[in-house]
Amino acid sequence: MATLEYTTNLFQGVVVKPDTLPLDLDEFQRRLVISLEIWRKKRLQLVWLEVPIERSELIPIAVRENFIFHHSSNDYLMLTRPLTSGAVVPNYATHYIGAGGVVLNEQNELLVVSERHRGSKDPSYKLPGGALHPGEHLEECVIREVREETGVHTEFQALVCFRHWHGYRFGKSDIYFVCRLRPLNHELAMQHEEIEECLWMPVSDYLSSPYVHTFNRRIVRAALNSSGVVPISIDGYSNLKTHEIFMPPTESP
Repeated sequence: MATLEYTTNLFQGVVVKPDTLPLDLDEFQRRLVISLEIWRKKRLQLVWLEVPIERSELIPIAVRENFIFHHSSNDYLMLTRPLTSGAVVPNYATHYIGAGGVVLNEQNELLVVSERHRGSKDPSYKLPGGALHPGEHLEECVIREVREETGVHTEFQALVCFRHWHGYRFGKSDIYFVCRLRPLNHELAMQHEEIEECLWMPVSDYLSSPYVHTFNRRIVRAALNSSGVVPISIDGYSNLKTHEIFMPPTESP
């Protein structure tokens, strides 16, 4: 009986072709057992088994053969099975990524929001911002989030700082980038589903307000005092939507 159909990657890993998985459960189980033995004899390192959601009945069979869950998406579950004791299983996504905007107008006012869902009855003023969408750049995200939460359209100026936080949602870590933006309009159109209050606040009031967390005061000061880093183009990268590069504005090519 033939092995499951597969290719090998650069690290001597087995990548099973998900669209060729046998329809019969018994056949899948028999071919999987035979495949594991043959792959071990070939000194391959690790098996990657992607199971489409419509074939989820295969998952218990794979688990009985010592496969473990690696990650999942909307329409598949990825399982892995080391073939040698030294096989390295790379981690999947370990971090959430977000971006917030320090938006300052010509009157030295800061665009701030107080979220509707928070742990205190008191207001808690913070910067508008949120999580990146898949395939979205930082610059695109922070402009979109500020517009969605406040109605204010902005122009990206610089990335000024970031924070790294462990133990976030579902035990993952989180990186949050803080960007300085220039407003292109001042009229507010608050997102009522998530935001309870949205306003232009004098920077001096924000920095002295008891309803502002110390972290938010520090990042606003960083935005005021630092030139930050800006998006730049590098030959071979600037035309690719998969790359976003930030460097100091005085960086020479």
